[in-house]
Amino acid sequence: MSQRILAVALESDKDVVLVRQRARHVTNLLGFAKQDQVRIATAVSEVARAACHAGISARAVFVLSDLPDRQQLEVAVSAVRASAPHSEGAMLLDAALVTAHRLMDTCATGAADGAPFVRMCKALAPQQPVSPTRLAQIATELAATPVGNSIEEVQQQNRELVETLAELRERQEDLMSLTRELEDTNRGIVALYAEIEDKAEHLRRADEMKSRFLSNTSHELRTPLSSIRALAKLLLDRMDGELTPEQERQVWLIERTATEMSELVNDLLDLAKIEAGRVEAQPAPVVVDNMFRALKGMMRPLVDAERVELVFDNGGIDDAFDSDEGMLSQILRNFISNALKFTEDGSVRVSAAHDAEADTLTFAVTDTGIGIDADHMHLIFEEFAQVENPLQRRSKGTGLGLPLCRRLAELLGGRVDVTSRPGVGSTFMLTLPRQFPHPAPAST
Repeated sequence: MSQRILAVALESDKDVVLVRQRARHVTNLLGFAKQDQVRIATAVSEVARAACHAGISARAVFVLSDLPDRQQLEVAVSAVRASAPHSEGAMLLDAALVTAHRLMDTCATGAADGAPFVRMCKALAPQQPVSPTRLAQIATELAATPVGNSIEEVQQQNRELVETLAELRERQEDLMSLTRELEDTNRGIVALYAEIEDKAEHLRRADEMKSRFLSNTSHELRTPLSSIRALAKLLLDRMDGELTPEQERQVWLIERTATEMSELVNDLLDLAKIEAGRVEAQPAPVVVDNMFRALKGMMRPLVDAERVELVFDNGGIDDAFDSDEGMLSQILRNFISNALKFTEDGSVRVSAAHDAEADTLTFAVTDTGIGIDADHMHLIFEEFAQVENPLQRRSKGTGLGLPLCRRLAELLGGRVDVTSRPGVGSTFMLTLPRQFPHPAPAST
């Protein structure tokens, strides 16, 4: 629904002054803000001036339109009769349209009954809608408002200009203040980045020193530990004669402690090599059944066959897949040894499954052991962390096996997951792509 407010004929420059005054009066009575009053009056007068200078006899019609969510003021400057506009007038009209596009919400051009028009719209602020009664009052007030002369209009424009300049100066000062604040913030951020980079460099150096220390220490420990294990084995094999029961127990403790220390040294070396980037996967065809047979032979000495059953299921996977069999076997050996360690009765099942849609292989080690509480789940993949349990105290570990498995799985392009219920058992899963993810060649 549209309600007409007034119309102004545009024949000369005096009419341009009049339409500017009327635009300001209308917008003031409709409740537009001061800045919007100036914008609308400027846009309407610029289009009216361009029309007059282009030799177009026109009129400006002010209309209040109802939109679904609010009302808007529409000002249509339409031609009554037109002569062929000269080039300067056409340029003025184009410039006026650019101004109107910037100052109004919408500005559209067209033709009705062969006469060109320009329609400019500005939405009213969301407030109480202007009723027909109020619109009639506005029309009455407009009719009673005298038309000022050109000098008064110039004075009014000067006042508006001064106010606009003052506002722009205030905004410029605010902008300069904000700019200074941002500069101070940027300097702080730069200093913070420099501090972070410095700390990162210190951490990198500390990490390198840690890796170097672990590597050197592990190498220094490996030789004497190997000697201790060899000598203990000689004594247990009765190479130098019989041992008393107490001597055998003590030598057995020495050999067991040396073995545990050797496992710790090996895990430390592997972690140090991975962190230093000196370990790379060597992919080759792997047959699941062959790998499971080798694992079964290696893990047999750890199985208490009377109480725990170790079962392997290749899932019917006969085709070879691409991976590093050594790393894969190391991960599964760790899973199986942990399962056997914490399963007193029941079974440990090692299985493989192929996901054709994702083209991945999942190796799962499921036990019927003590399980892991949800509160402790985050600890098992932390270095040197172990969950307190009577079986844990009886079967000492290094606390490095699972963190090492996760690192190795990442090198193979896969991941390690675990599900567990206390008193029911745990399942450790290794998921790998069937085709090893070779790195993309470097671009030249």
